[in-house]
Amino acid sequence: MNIAQQNAGQITKVGVIGAGRMGQPIIGHLVKAGFDVQVHDLDPNKQAAVEARGARWQPQREALAESCEAILICVGYDRDLRALISQEGMLRHVRPATIVAVLATVHPTTIQEIAVIGAAAGVHVVDATVCRGGRAADAGTLLSFVGGDAAVFERLRPVLASYSTDVLCTGKPGSAQVAKAANNMVMWACLVADHEALALAASHGLDTEALRQALMISTADNDVLKHWGTNEMVWADDDMEIVSAMARERGLSLPQSEVVREVCKELRPRRYQLDKYGKT
Repeated sequence: MNIAQQNAGQITKVGVIGAGRMGQPIIGHLVKAGFDVQVHDLDPNKQAAVEARGARWQPQREALAESCEAILICVGYDRDLRALISQEGMLRHVRPATIVAVLATVHPTTIQEIAVIGAAAGVHVVDATVCRGGRAADAGTLLSFVGGDAAVFERLRPVLASYSTDVLCTGKPGSAQVAKAANNMVMWACLVADHEALALAASHGLDTEALRQALMISTADNDVLKHWGTNEMVWADDDMEIVSAMARERGLSLPQSEVVREVCKELRPRRYQLDKYGKT
C-alpha cells in the first residue's frame, strides 16, 4: 500500500510550483508514493522532465491552485513569494482548507505575513523547509522542518514523508525558517572551516584525502567533509543574507556568521582548489 492510499480521505492531489534542482526529485517521489501530482513552472522547457517523472504538467497556475489539496512552493525569494501567495495572486484560486507549504528558504516574517493572508481566505500556509541538499532530494532522504498548526502538520505529514526520512514540527508558521537558518549557519561555517583546515594541511605537505578520512572519525567530522567537493554553494550568500537580517532585527551580533558570509563570496569561484585558498 502506498502513502497516498494510506492517506485515503485526506490529501491525494498535490500541486508543485517550481521544477528546479530540488523540485524535480521531490515530484518524482510524490508520484512514486501514489499522489496525483500537478506541476507548474515558469519555464515550459521543464515540461518533458516533469512528465518523465510521471506528473502532469499544468501550464496554468490558477488551474493547479483550484484542484489541489496541498500545494508545495519550491521556488521564490521573499518578494516573489509574497506576490505569488497574495489576495491578488494564487490565493484567489485556492480552495478553503488547502495547505500551501513553502519549501523555499525565506525570511520568517515573510511566512508569518502570508500565513495571515492565507488564514483570512481559509487557507493553511506553513513553511516546510528542507535540509540535506540535492543528494538527499534525489534519494528521498531529506529532513523537513515544518512550521504550522499541529493538526495541519499531521495532515501534511504523509506528503512530506514521501521525500523526507525525517519530518519535524518546529512550532508556528515561520519557525521552520528559523530552524533552516540555524542549519545553514552551521553548514556554511563547516564548509569554510574544512577548506582552511585542508589548505593548511596541504601547505605542510600532508595527504589531504588521507587527512579528510581521518577527520571523519574524529571530533572534526561534519557533513560537508563527508561529501567534500560536491557542494555547489549556489545559495550560500542568499542563506547568509537572511541570517544577517534576522540577527539585526533582534539586535544580535553574529560575528562568525558575518565572516563566513564574506568568505563564501570569495570562495565560491575557487572552491575545493586548496592550492589557491588563502592566496591572493
